[in-house]
Amino acid sequence: MSEPDIEARLDRLEARAEISELVARYCKACDDRDVPMLRSLFTRDAVVKSQDGVMTAEGVDAVMQMYKGRFDVLGISAHWTHDHILRFDDSDADHVTGEVFGHAESHRNGVSLIASLRYTDDYLRQGGAWKFRSRTLAFLYYVPVGEYAEAMGSPLRQRAYGDQRPADYPESLESWTGWTRHFQS
Repeated sequence: MSEPDIEARLDRLEARAEISELVARYCKACDDRDVPMLRSLFTRDAVVKSQDGVMTAEGVDAVMQMYKGRFDVLGISAHWTHDHILRFDDSDADHVTGEVFGHAESHRNGVSLIASLRYTDDYLRQGGAWKFRSRTLAFLYYVPVGEYAEAMGSPLRQRAYGDQRPADYPESLESWTGWTRHFQS
């Protein structure tokens, strides 16, 4: 194996570890309300949105204002990430996309909530540090704790805003709606 190949592989391993830490810092910053840390995790032109359209912000200043609005009504929270899939850009070593799978617990407007979520991310390395260029949040469920069991049997699993809305996934995924064709004779 040539030295450039080893260097490229090492760079990807380091990038994987650094991006994993970026995601962990995001959870810590949100849960601790560490606004300076949170801001430092995004590029100046960052975009943060939710698949359901509740959250949308472009540019780091707008992103931080959006988080201020979230924090204004959010009590304690705990975010955990589980699995992380990264896709490296073969034409740009400073660009990676990925998906993060996780759970969150929070207390908002007097209601305890639990969520299962996915982030679809775009990461950019700037000045040697990995940052979020974009994050799109999608929910499998986001429900009051007391409604969890019933919600899991319903497509209306987004209930954090006082109404019942369809979940972002898996029902919207082509793989979910088309899986049966793989078993037809």
